[in-house]
Amino acid sequence: MKFVKMHGTGNDFVLLEAQGDEQDWPRLARAMCDRHFGVGADGLILVLPSSRADVRMRMFNPDGSEAEMCGNGLRCVVKYAVEGGLARPRGGRIDVETLAGVLAAQAFGNGQTVERVRVSMGVPRFAPAEIPVLVEAEPPVVDLPLEVAGHALRLTCLSMGNPHAVHFLDGPVAAYPLEEVGPLVEHHPLFPQRVNFEVARVLANDRIEARVWERGAGATLACGSGAAATVVAARLHSLVGERVDITLPGGTLAMEWDGRGEVYLTGPAERVFAGEWEKQS
Repeated sequence: MKFVKMHGTGNDFVLLEAQGDEQDWPRLARAMCDRHFGVGADGLILVLPSSRADVRMRMFNPDGSEAEMCGNGLRCVVKYAVEGGLARPRGGRIDVETLAGVLAAQAFGNGQTVERVRVSMGVPRFAPAEIPVLVEAEPPVVDLPLEVAGHALRLTCLSMGNPHAVHFLDGPVAAYPLEEVGPLVEHHPLFPQRVNFEVARVLANDRIEARVWERGAGATLACGSGAAATVVAARLHSLVGERVDITLPGGTLAMEWDGRGEVYLTGPAERVFAGEWEKQS
């Protein structure tokens, strides 16, 4: 089984072409994503044919659970599909089908190689039932109090096609005990489908630093939907403008949101190596 290892700002994935459900994909994801006994990755991405878009992606976390979408993975899919001849951009545009809907992307490069990609992350959703979060409140859910392991949190909750909870800090995000708090928030009963947890500090009207605990993956170097959720949450608090550079451990992503419509993310996508998986899944 041939695969390609790729990453977007350090958020790394194993990509392979598929036609449908010919494999036990959750089991394969657990095996291939293992950093000691497998290839090592933050997720397994299937690149599939689509009747609704240029290409379809399915994303499986290292624990085998399936994610609705992934912004960094989406950029990798665009690079993979365009450079591999699976999709022909129209004016640089390519549409990708995900479980969160069909998302538009714009590929930038030299005609042969895709160097960076601007992707639509969709329109944020704020109704508690759509996130989902088990609270009775008028949207948006801002500054929801939660205490875990002695840490007092004030969460801004929203969906970017997958659930997010954002907590803002006064100090550096690098000093925050994300590995301790993250899994407790992810599995808290408030979130029936679990949740991605972001900690962030606003540095200026156009700059944020953040770290993300990803549902099913743990602490990652970057998360596209997490970056989008963080910027949306910051705008809900009137802390930033329409264009924001958000720095994560793996690099910086450029985000755009006008406060009403779709969120846009621009960042790199890089091929690391290709290989062939010979183990039994």
